[in-house]
Amino acid sequence: MDIQTLSKSKDTLRLMLSNTNYVFVNTLRRIMMTDVPTLAVKSVSFSKNTTALFDEIIGHRLAMIPLITDLESYTLQEKCTCKGEGCVKCQTIMSVNCEGPITLYSQDLKIQDPNVKPVEGKIPIVKILKGQELEFEAKITLGKGIDHAKYITGLVYYRGYPEFIPHKKTLVKEALKACDGLLEEKSDKLHVTDFNKWNEQYEQICREHEIEIKNSDKDFIFTIESKGKISCEEMLKKSLDVLDEKLNLFAEKLKTAK
Repeated sequence: MDIQTLSKSKDTLRLMLSNTNYVFVNTLRRIMMTDVPTLAVKSVSFSKNTTALFDEIIGHRLAMIPLITDLESYTLQEKCTCKGEGCVKCQTIMSVNCEGPITLYSQDLKIQDPNVKPVEGKIPIVKILKGQELEFEAKITLGKGIDHAKYITGLVYYRGYPEFIPHKKTLVKEALKACDGLLEEKSDKLHVTDFNKWNEQYEQICREHEIEIKNSDKDFIFTIESKGKISCEEMLKKSLDVLDEKLNLFAEKLKTAK
């Protein structure tokens, strides 16, 4: 398999995966979203809450705040030496003790580990009015997207590389012009120049100009969009590590089955 970087930004990585198949690409996508661990609030204990929101609503909002995750510093509780009791290797503590009038934002959360921070500081949690109080302590742990959506690393999707088959050569120049420079002709073949801007609108233009589009079953545009908990590169690297672990486990089970 060949890998080529098509584009890269802060939270998005778009790759070209060539000479592979749907099985591998979709397996990689699923692992990246469900088996790569990240940090999130696991549970919340409220001491005071006289705000307009119930404990459960605030707890849900806290759980869905994306947290910057250092995978080298934490381990899953089920694999920790403390056997899930809770220690510095597998959890950290978040706390709040405030009274109104104030709007509580994600940047106001006090987290025991200074390296664990909300990805965005201006996520509103609750508006606390004058005379109202909020005090709680929350446990932050590693978890996987397969167990709860709050642990999902980001969004990962793919499509087959588009192959363009013009049925009327006379309409090709019109199609190139209508696609705003995103489609070009090289060596009698049509190619997309920028997949960041290419969308269904331009594919519809191609069809209107009698250009058939077939998606390749061996070359793929693979897009990774991170929530900011870990980088796109780390999502990719960790997913490959997880895939290796699963294949090794599968090989071991095959040996014992014989």
